Amino acid sequence: MSESSYTVNGMTCGHCVSSVTEEVSRISGVSDVAVDLPTGRLTITSAAPVALDDVRAAVAEAGYELAER
Repeated sequence: MSESSYTVNGMTCGHCVSSVTEEVSRISGVSDVAVDLPTGRLTITSAAPVALDDVRAAVAEAGYELAER
C-alpha cells in the first residue's frame, strides 16, 4: 500500500470535499481518499504510488487546484 498527501486550495464547504473525494476516487488503483476541509489536506491510499499529474487532473476536474509543494 502507498499513502500520499497533498494540499488542495479553494475548498470552502462539505460539497467541495465531496467533489474532490469523488474525482480522486476515480483514479485507477486508489482505495481510499480522505479530505480534511480545515487544512485542505488530501490523503490518498492506493495499491501503488499515484502519478502527481493524475491527482492534479482529478482535483482540477473537481474545480480546485493542488498547492505547490
